Amino acid sequence: MENQKPTAGKFALNYGVILGVLMIAIGVVTYVTGMALEGQQWPNIIYYIAFPVVIMYAISQYKKANANTLGLGDAIKVGLSIAVISAIVYLIYGLLFNYVIDPEFMGQMMEVQRDKLLENPNMTPEVVEQSMKMMEMMFNPFIGSAFWVAMSAFFGLIYSLIGGLVMKTKSN
Repeated sequence: MENQKPTAGKFALNYGVILGVLMIAIGVVTYVTGMALEGQQWPNIIYYIAFPVVIMYAISQYKKANANTLGLGDAIKVGLSIAVISAIVYLIYGLLFNYVIDPEFMGQMMEVQRDKLLENPNMTPEVVEQSMKMMEMMFNPFIGSAFWVAMSAFFGLIYSLIGGLVMKTKSN
């Protein structure tokens, strides 16, 4: 009996959801502990480490399930799909959070950022207002979501390309 080639979509869906749920868990923990309003970024380091690890691991599992053969194209499909799916999972959570769970949070976050900017003696009120307009644009759920998906896809492409080049098998 011949082994069937596994689909990249199956691997991407499973690992993409896992990665998205990890990011949601980090978001919930930072929100509940108050670290999100404080602007603490260190919990995101967990995600920045897990992102390439999950992509590399998924590519290696795909190779294993595919009779230990891997083409660069398949590695890119798997890794890029994982990155985009995880971003979409987190995006759905982000929209639910911003519109249902705590619609006031972004306003609170903007005020905290304004206060931090005003503490800097080198910042004029005009510069603070310009900075706030830029932040408001990036905190817009739709612009922020598009940016998040694009950045996830970009880094997913890079990590899957690296993983594919390292793990690919020679073709006939």
